[in-house]
Amino acid sequence: MKFGETLKSSLIKEYAYYYIQYDELKYAIGRGLSKNGNKWSDSLEEDFLNKMEGELDKVYNFVVLKHKEILRRMKEVEKLVNDTVENSRNATEEEAEFYEQDFQDLEEELSDIIADVHDLNKFTRLNYIGFQKILKKHDKLTKFILKPIFQARLNAKAFYKDNYDSLIVNLSKLYDLVRTRGNPVKGDSAAGGSMQNFVRQTTKYWVHPDNITELKLIILKHLPVLVFNSNKEFEPEDSAITSIYYDNKDMDLYYGRLLKTEGAEAIRIRWYGGMGAETVFVERKTHREDWTGEKSVKARFPLKEKNVNEFMKGQYTVKQAFEKMRKDGKKSVQEIESLERLAQEVQYRVIKDKLRPVMRSFYNRTAFQLPGDARVRISLDTELTMVREDNFDGIDRTHGNWRRMDIGVNYPFANLPPKDVERFPYAVLEVKLQTQMGQEPPQWVKEMVSSHLVEAVPKFSKFIHGCATLLSDRVDLIPFWLPQMDVDIKKPKKDENYGIVRQRHTESGHGELDEEELAGSSLSSGSAAPHYGSVSFNENNNRIEETSDPENNTLIRRLVSWYKEITKPDHSFNKVPEGTVFDAKFTAPPGKKISVVVRVEPKVYFATERTYLSWLSIALIFGATAHTLLNYGDLVSLITSTCFYFTAILTIVYSTYVYIFRVVNIRNKRAVRYDDKFGPVLVCSALALSVFVNFLFRLLK
Repeated sequence: MKFGETLKSSLIKEYAYYYIQYDELKYAIGRGLSKNGNKWSDSLEEDFLNKMEGELDKVYNFVVLKHKEILRRMKEVEKLVNDTVENSRNATEEEAEFYEQDFQDLEEELSDIIADVHDLNKFTRLNYIGFQKILKKHDKLTKFILKPIFQARLNAKAFYKDNYDSLIVNLSKLYDLVRTRGNPVKGDSAAGGSMQNFVRQTTKYWVHPDNITELKLIILKHLPVLVFNSNKEFEPEDSAITSIYYDNKDMDLYYGRLLKTEGAEAIRIRWYGGMGAETVFVERKTHREDWTGEKSVKARFPLKEKNVNEFMKGQYTVKQAFEKMRKDGKKSVQEIESLERLAQEVQYRVIKDKLRPVMRSFYNRTAFQLPGDARVRISLDTELTMVREDNFDGIDRTHGNWRRMDIGVNYPFANLPPKDVERFPYAVLEVKLQTQMGQEPPQWVKEMVSSHLVEAVPKFSKFIHGCATLLSDRVDLIPFWLPQMDVDIKKPKKDENYGIVRQRHTESGHGELDEEELAGSSLSSGSAAPHYGSVSFNENNNRIEETSDPENNTLIRRLVSWYKEITKPDHSFNKVPEGTVFDAKFTAPPGKKISVVVRVEPKVYFATERTYLSWLSIALIFGATAHTLLNYGDLVSLITSTCFYFTAILTIVYSTYVYIFRVVNIRNKRAVRYDDKFGPVLVCSALALSVFVNFLFRLLK
């Protein structure tokens, strides 16, 4: 679809006047060229630049005004929420009913502000794309280079760079207060940070930049934004997370994590916020195969930043690292001993295998979770960037330090050369669940991960992606998603009612719905205005439509509900949803191989051996049959027994070949066909032929 059509179909009607006049600007270019014989003059360029300036001023002023309006509304609502919460705490039962209505009104008001934030974000993205598109078209058709010059004007009035994170954090806090009626869940803000070993069921998704803000707004309606220090004003730097990954020249840790070998480790140093963090965390992730009965584990211990270099060289001992912790007595002896064992193992592995920093990952994380409750934790990582930290090409980027110091959290790290940086084009959504055996994830989570807003990418790893792109000359095995990075993951909307949908209210004569209106309405979260009358199913456009006959309302509604229920697709939470945009077939770049992880458990080997022994037992039966027929002594028995001997030999040779083929491929974890298409047919055919030969010769005799 052309951008002009996309703009018309996506614009918000209330904001229509303030959008960039893309078609008019495009028409101005065409008209100017046609009048001057396909030549673009300085005067035409000046007129066009003035039009672009006017459009930029219009868009910029509207965004600034709308942003201020949202902030003003939020400030007013915040005061109302705090007053309502405070007054409702000592309310009587009769007064509680009135406060309940107040809370419902506040929830609607906050939902409306959330819709405004969503609309403003959508508005800014569409207009920014519009400016980029028209500049590209101008430079291509007129041969006058305007884009670099006008980009400076865009940067001066960067309406598209508004950061909504602080808005989202404040909205989340207010919405959580209203949703819980002034009793938000309280607990440790570290959300399980006291546990050194934690196991979660994690699924990962990519999110297109156009969908990031909407996704955040959807999630905050169900889970609050996790804030570690609620007494501190939110700053953009607070969401920054940086990790330094270790590996050696042979990339052993990379290959281990990519192939998912049993016991494969990843060692990294992580810190939160800017470069001034005094304490960092040394983490080790260990992969465990399911057949071991253990789960993959991430364990970590704190370390002062000033001691990292000496610790990784073995000059700063584990005993010294935990001496202060032992004196403080805040942790039990068992906990400290467990941390010391972990530190000793990490230090030994780094020194023994000559591990060094190879890659840095940086991103801004928005985490959603009930404090102290890790059953559902959702994180969204934006501005993901990978940076080289190695010296494999002879360039000492860290200068003997454990991390390079020429960058901090200054995304997009414009001072780095292109070969040192990989800016990931999407956000990464991680859904982490801790559920009991057989327990289903929340319905809203299932709807979210099967929506058009996300693209499932199983086993995606920042470390693997960074090494595969930045250190491509040192690895010949790459992850399956790398050859498909040029595939656009943006998908059309599946359900028009899913997402941030502004609630529209229909008022009756007294401003409230009467009983008859309520009986005929279909009020749901995010639904449109109340409907009246019965409904019918339109097969052409697959939506529910209104009819004017109210008598059949209940019956038809039940039929429609039943139809929707039995035709609703079943998207399993742990599988890639239907409609994935990734190609089923893709090829690796020259000189590279694609790693497709195949899970192999010990019972697979045993099953292969049992199958082979079953084939051999069938061969023994054929051999015994041939030996029995041979004892008859006549010519027909000799011919028939020969056929059975041949069938037995064929069975042994074929089954041995299949067994060796399967074992070799299972050991190499190759994604090949392990079923047997020809064996049963060949054996049955040989058996049938042997019986037929016996019958034929007996008949002719």
